[in-house]
Amino acid sequence: MAKQQHAESWSNGKSVLRHGDVPFRVGTVVLASCVVGLVIAMGAIMFVSSSEARNAFGWDVLFGQVWNPVVTDVAQPTFGAWPSVRGTLLSSLVAIVIAAPLALGIGIFLAELCPPQLSTPLSFLVELLAAIPSVIYGVWGVFVFVPFFNEVFSKPVSETVGDYIPWLAGPVATGRGIMVTGIVMAIMILPTIASLTRDVLRLVPNTQREAMLAVGATRWETIWLAVVPYARAGVIGAVMLGLGRALGETMAATLLIGNSQRISESLFAPATTAASLVANELTNSVSSLHESALITVAFALFGITLALNLGARLMIWYVDRGMAGGRS
Repeated sequence: MAKQQHAESWSNGKSVLRHGDVPFRVGTVVLASCVVGLVIAMGAIMFVSSSEARNAFGWDVLFGQVWNPVVTDVAQPTFGAWPSVRGTLLSSLVAIVIAAPLALGIGIFLAELCPPQLSTPLSFLVELLAAIPSVIYGVWGVFVFVPFFNEVFSKPVSETVGDYIPWLAGPVATGRGIMVTGIVMAIMILPTIASLTRDVLRLVPNTQREAMLAVGATRWETIWLAVVPYARAGVIGAVMLGLGRALGETMAATLLIGNSQRISESLFAPATTAASLVANELTNSVSSLHESALITVAFALFGITLALNLGARLMIWYVDRGMAGGRS
């Protein structure tokens, strides 16, 4: 009798393993837990490593406006990361304001209006832009785009309206600044947003289009009033993904932003970003306090990225709930 029970339990165990439900569930839970644990571990390590700077300067390490790691006989090092945080937010804002409408238009064209024989090659070219390394965008921006932008746009604009609009005041000789960085980053994130928008729009059921066309809507009305609202949660996710890349961009921003710790109202003036500040100074930190301050800046960027993703998830949840509730 005992042998029979043992054989039955062994048979049940083999059956469970053979079908793979339990191993698959355990494996997915472990992998998902590893991702969550990695994020928590990164945050915890940066929080602990930044304690020296936080204890020495408090909130001034993030909101102070003076960053001077040099130790002299008459002055102690001061670390205020607000110029880099401000530069990160402004350059990313410029990038997303420029890239989002263009990417939405490209996605709509590829998904709804582009002839089939052109859709594949154009989609390939758009995705190819996303595969170009950021350092190449930065080098192209320094040697090609910055001189062109300075002569064609920034100088005429600053000479015309710079006295009346402070954030369009005169550029410096190098031409590097927040506006140039934002435009180049917009080019970088545009293919990502456009590709995701195209894929999301292609997943919209044809019944949405047929219903609008059946009541006499034009093709544009069908796209704008039926297709885009149906896919708006995915479009918002694509835009937020592009914004997240812009916030964390390092090489292109380092080459184009000017790496200046001064705060200027003009978008044409040089600035710095959190990522470029950490990349430039971490390997050459002059003290443990300097290193801790740079880790604090990285921790702030980490928090901004997490807050952005949380906001994106809440926005998508709100949009989905609105659609489920009959709001279009």
